[in-house]
Amino acid sequence: MFDYSLFKELDIRIGTIISANKFPEARNPSYKLKINFGKYGILRSSAQITKLYKPQNLINKQIVAVINLGSRKIANYESECLILGAVDKENVFLLKPKEKTLNGESVF
Repeated sequence: MFDYSLFKELDIRIGTIISANKFPEARNPSYKLKINFGKYGILRSSAQITKLYKPQNLINKQIVAVINLGSRKIANYESECLILGAVDKENVFLLKPKEKTLNGESVF
C-alpha cells in the first residue's frame, strides 16, 4: 500500500536555470547550476546531464526540482536541491513543465 503522506512531504517546485557551468571537480561529468525558484530564492544544484545538454542551452530552461531535502556536499560544491529527470541506461532527461510557468510553482 502506498503511503501518500511520504509524497506530500516533498516540496517539488518549478525553477528556471540562471547559470550553468562545467564541474570538473565532480567524480562524474556534471554541471554546477543556479536555479531561480521565485519567492523560494536561488538554489544551487549539481547535475549529471552533460551527455544531452550543453551549459549555454540550459540557461532560461525551466525544470522540476525537490527543494526541501537539505543540502549535500559534492566535491567542493554545496548542492541545495535535487533536479528531477527521467533516466534510461545512458542518459538523464530533465523533467520540465509543458508550458512556461512562474518560478516557485508547486508540483503535485
